[in-house]
Amino acid sequence: MKKFFHKIKTGLLNLNQNLMERTLKRRENSKFYQARMRRKNDPKRIARAEFMDRHSLLFHIPLSLAMCFILEWLSHHSFMSAVSFVQNHTVAYLYNSYLIFVCYTLCFLVTRQSFVRYIVSAVFVMLGITNCIVLLNRVTPFGFTDLYMIGDLLTMQNTNYFSRSQGAVCVIAIVIYALYMVRKWFKGKKSKLRTPLWFRVLLICASFGSIPLVTNTLQDMGYLSSYFGNLAQGYTDYGYVYGFATSVFNRGMSKPDGYSEELVDEIVAESTSNEETTLNATDGPNIVVVLLESFFDVSECSFIETSEDPIPYFHYLEENYSTGHLTVPVVGAGTCNSEFEILTGMSCQFFGPGEYPQKTILKETDCESIAADLRTVGYSSHVVHNNGGNFYSRANAFSMMGFDSFTCKEMLDITEYTPMGSWPTDTILIGATSDALDTTEGSDFVYTITVGTHGDYPTEKIIEDPAITVTAVGKDEALENQWEYYINMLHDMDTFIQEYIAMFEERDEDTLVIMFGDHLPTMGLTADEVATGDLYQTKYITWNNFGMNKEDADLTAYQLVSEYLGRLGFYDGTMVSYNQSKTAQGIDATSDEYMDDLEVLQYDILYGDRYVYDGEDAYPATDLEMGVKDVVIDSVYKFNGRIHIYGENFSKWSKVYINGEKVSTTYESGQVLTIDSDLVENGDIIEVCQVGSSSTIFRTSNAYTYTDPTLTEEELEALGEETEAEETEATNEANE
Repeated sequence: MKKFFHKIKTGLLNLNQNLMERTLKRRENSKFYQARMRRKNDPKRIARAEFMDRHSLLFHIPLSLAMCFILEWLSHHSFMSAVSFVQNHTVAYLYNSYLIFVCYTLCFLVTRQSFVRYIVSAVFVMLGITNCIVLLNRVTPFGFTDLYMIGDLLTMQNTNYFSRSQGAVCVIAIVIYALYMVRKWFKGKKSKLRTPLWFRVLLICASFGSIPLVTNTLQDMGYLSSYFGNLAQGYTDYGYVYGFATSVFNRGMSKPDGYSEELVDEIVAESTSNEETTLNATDGPNIVVVLLESFFDVSECSFIETSEDPIPYFHYLEENYSTGHLTVPVVGAGTCNSEFEILTGMSCQFFGPGEYPQKTILKETDCESIAADLRTVGYSSHVVHNNGGNFYSRANAFSMMGFDSFTCKEMLDITEYTPMGSWPTDTILIGATSDALDTTEGSDFVYTITVGTHGDYPTEKIIEDPAITVTAVGKDEALENQWEYYINMLHDMDTFIQEYIAMFEERDEDTLVIMFGDHLPTMGLTADEVATGDLYQTKYITWNNFGMNKEDADLTAYQLVSEYLGRLGFYDGTMVSYNQSKTAQGIDATSDEYMDDLEVLQYDILYGDRYVYDGEDAYPATDLEMGVKDVVIDSVYKFNGRIHIYGENFSKWSKVYINGEKVSTTYESGQVLTIDSDLVENGDIIEVCQVGSSSTIFRTSNAYTYTDPTLTEEELEALGEETEAEETEATNEANE
């Protein structure tokens, strides 16, 4: 028997060897293999590779110059614009190439230099392609802070950020490249290193160590700037690599020169008003601030012609109530930075390029805000928004800012969407705002965020019979389609504004409404195409029903609410008082005189010793309530193989939990959810939770004990006793 198996084993081994020999011979006879081997053994190629290994440091110079040019080509979306950058900003181009060159010195750490070179090149190319795509959809270039938004973007598929198919292509491309690099590591050629490791490490450290010296020197000479008043322009003038690197290493705020307790006390003393605050929640008006997403008065655009005024009610408010232009920190994107300035009275100028404070400092530090200031005179504060509660980390940020409640999309029964289907319509915000006002005694501060005019704007014609027809003079058909879609969404926004104001008129409570555009839309707008000559200026309008005088003024976002609180008789709050005092003195809000002291106060509150509060945490974060209406389970029925859960205030983001475990849930309506009947047994505890991104539970319903309606009275009674015993035991454990 052993001889038999030995013969079989030997035969199989011989067969395998024969197959391998045939395969190898067939491969050796193939034209592709022969051509590959000729190329691999080509003496000229070998000599060239050995020359590059010996002189790789010099080879990196043209490689870095070429890589920098490619990145600028991608950034400018134009070969000739990249050439123009090299010609007009030569020092910046050489500096960006130098940064790339320094990164290539990492090749000298290992013998597989080509592998590391591929990795470094891939990182730069990926950054360049990402920036290129981002700039096709917004004005602001790609920065490090955008990486904080990855979780948010994953909740926004099929919008202007990316589609499912595009996301899949990106993942596949990354996986293929990763597999290629693994092969390169094991199969790639090793370089002959002629210098000791200590010398190579010293060279790399010296290269990276030289960056701060070179950077500071060029900044002192005026070739580079450490702050970009206009982020997009900064990247354009100083290069993408430098711009992105600045967004990586220049985050947060630097300590201002001369920062001390004495300086803070001096600034506070100078800005403290002599007037006494008279505003209070007992007889003061409701104060409502509304962010109008991407709102732009297109009558101020030089090339747009419309069949009729798309925003007649907006213009009515402009004519009859206080209004003006508003300087905001962003264009085309970055809503939360305009939001931050509006709500805190602080400036985003002091943060790193493209930084979102709500995604950085407010993750760990509470912050005085308009909501917190108004609490001192009895106001309650609410946020109403028809997008996700975690987007821009808003649930956390609004808690850090001292708001009482936040009604986000997860708490709303949203059923109507814009024609593209990407965003909810804003009408639902009217009832949600009214509900928020109804929950508290006295006056309220409400911050409402719209999304109806949010991009993207389709290049093809979506609305077959638009209410407003649009001609974009001198623009192609695709861009004209984008403007037509946007302007018709703007027209819908105007209707929303009118209905929103009508709701306050019906409530017949003293109310001040301030509405502002957070930034202009994208679609290739240039400064010379807008009436203000400034892409960072939007408009704000107001409405009131208690006779406030019309006093127009152009303001910055960090001045806006402070200005109107002063008109209402409120002069408290650190940033409110400061902004009011400087505005009253007629000091330009962008001047050094205004900004230097603002920077000191802002640093003290967010990063410093909080001398302004005598070192105390004067405005701690609140226990933010998500939504203002209870989610309620009224009854549960079983039929047609499904469990039907009836109740109130369900939404598309309602999920059923059985004994604390989430189960597959079908949304039927705001009053009905269904689950598979096999998921529930007698005595199980059913709850409905409003769930946001990352499986965050924002609000939970009452607990409902399920009983099968087919049970006998005795079985139901026994089940009730068992459930009561379990609840008693759980209570005792909790008490222990």
